[in-house]
This record gives sequence, structure tokens and C-alpha cells, in this order.
Amino acid sequence: MARLLLQSVIFSDACRKDLRETRNLHRIARYADKALAMSDDEFKRNYRVTKALFHYLYQELKPLMQAPKRRSDISTKYKILVALSFYATGSYQRLVGCSLGTPMSQQSVSRALRDVTAALNHPTILHKYIKFPQTVPERNIIKRRFYEKFRIPGVIGCIDGTHVAIVRPAENEERYFNRKHFHSRNVLIICDADLNILSVDAAFGGASHDSFIWNQHPVKDHLIQLINAGESVTLLGDSGYAQREYMMTPIMDAAAGSPEEHYTKMHVTARNTVERTIGVLKNRWRCLLGHRVLHYHPDVAAKIINACCVLHNMCNRAHLIMEDENTDNISIPRFVLEPAQQERGGASIELQRGIEARANLVRQLWAARV
Repeated sequence: MARLLLQSVIFSDACRKDLRETRNLHRIARYADKALAMSDDEFKRNYRVTKALFHYLYQELKPLMQAPKRRSDISTKYKILVALSFYATGSYQRLVGCSLGTPMSQQSVSRALRDVTAALNHPTILHKYIKFPQTVPERNIIKRRFYEKFRIPGVIGCIDGTHVAIVRPAENEERYFNRKHFHSRNVLIICDADLNILSVDAAFGGASHDSFIWNQHPVKDHLIQLINAGESVTLLGDSGYAQREYMMTPIMDAAAGSPEEHYTKMHVTARNTVERTIGVLKNRWRCLLGHRVLHYHPDVAAKIINACCVLHNMCNRAHLIMEDENTDNISIPRFVLEPAQQERGGASIELQRGIEARANLVRQLWAARV
């Protein structure tokens, strides 16, 4: 009799558990249906993508994410919705799990965010949507766009660093404490004339200087090889970078009305493209804004940054425009002599060649002025 009673209790508990899971799955299904039933504008405000782009993203990530094996497992489509909600708002996981009727615990939100972020960082996705041009035709397209918009020849991209705030890490805290007195990842970004991100490097802590990160970057060696092969390619950077043949920087204290001032004004206008890119990136995916702070291990934070950059380029490909685009993140270029431009033992050969290349560009732009 006792054995039968115990079996009855176990069976009743299992039935109640199955009923709870079934109800929870029904609530999840209703939430997904409710989200997809939103108007296009409302869906875009909540998730920063259109429904069409969401379905495209789902098809891209589905093969890279583990398919649900049990009835209680959360669907891939629902995980992507939850991750997009987090990227777009930067809210804490518990709030994301309770928002818009989402019947998810903080732990479930964390797993969903982890799975979607990992899929967006998969090499097949990362290298598909963030790719520095490797062929001459690809580079010529970017150069032509820069010339059409800013009348500067040979420009392959604009470069800058931006800080993404993170919670104070438990280990190697000093690597992440930046000169603005908060903990961060210092993210190097290279963009084209249309605000597409060509390269992102979120591997360094906030204590690392922009020029230090650039000196470790593989794109630098790639540009040197192209220069040595006789191709005209250059990045536009601020005065935090050393002047080189492949890196054009502004000329400080240029005399009014001089060719140098004319060059610097054109340079600043064109290089502002990367400031706008960073502004749009952070305004669209607000988990990257300074006052949000990513409460994750630095390595996880870096993957979230990469994921947001992939989504940024996907939105650009789909020609999505942020109606509430905020340009507050655009900063005034730094016209100060930073350590990156101080050469030991006098001017190096690289610096001298860079100054000569810039002087030639100054003369070329001055002669072509209208």
C-alpha cells in the first residue's frame, strides 16, 4: 500500500511538472506570436530590426545554435528575440526576462544571450559581416565612395577607439581602468564611408592606448604590404595615431588659409565618419552605452561587442535607418600631441615617409580645391 501511495505521489508531481512546463511553453509561444504581431514600427523600436531582418537573422543563426531537444527547451526564435531585446536596451537580465510578458527566469535569459552571442561570434557569421577588403576591386569600391563623398583619394577607411563600460573585473583590474576613470574595453573600429564596420577589435582593456592596440592589429601589417606593393591605401586617424604612409593624421596649428588648414578641415570632415559609426552603433544597441555598463566577464563583454557590430552591419545592409539617431557620441577631434606621435631618437624613416606622403596629399588637395 505504501509503495502504491509513493508511486501515486511521484506520478502526480510529474503531471504537475509537465503541466507547468506546458503552460510555460504556451506562454512563450504566445509571447513570440505577440512580438511578431506587432506593427513593423513597434517591432523595430523594441528589437532594432525589422520583421524581415529578424526572420533572415533567424535563418542565419539557426544552423549554429542547438535545436531544442525537449518540450521544455526554449526555441531558437525566442532566444533571438530575448537577445535582441537585451542588446537594444542594455537592461539587466531579470528585467529583460520580465518585460513585454516574457515568462523567463534570469538564468534562462542568460543562457539565451550566451547562445545567441556565441552564434553571432561564429567565424562563418563574424567574417561574413565584418570583413576588411582583401581584393583590389573591393578596396577600389571603398576608395571611390570616400572620394565621392569627401574628395580625398586613396582612403580605405577611418579609424578610432571607443570605450565600452564593463563592471569592475575580479582579475587584472588595472588592465581595464581607463584614463576616464572607469573600467572598460577599448574597442578599435575601422569603418567605410557608409558607416559599415570593416574591422573591430575588442580584445584590449581600457588602459590600453589606441595606438598600442593599432600596433598589434593585423590590418596594420596588411596595409604595409599593400604600400610596399605600390598600392595607394590610407586610413584617416586622429592625432592619437602616428603619421605614416598608410595613416593620415591632422596637422596641428595649421596657419589660417594655408594648404595645411585646407587639408585638415577635409580630413576632420571625412574622419568624422567613424565618430558617426560609433554613435549609430551605440544608439542602436544601447547595451554598449557608457551609463549601461556590461555586467559580464571582460571576455563575454568582448563577444557582446562583436555581436552588436555584426548586427550593426546587418542593419546597414538592410538599409535600416535609426529615426532617433543620436549624434551626441560624436566627439571633437583631439589636436594634441599624444605619446603615439613622439618618436625616440628623432624622426624615424617611417615617420619621415609618412610626413612626405601627407605633404603630397596636402598639395594635391590644395591644387584640386574649387
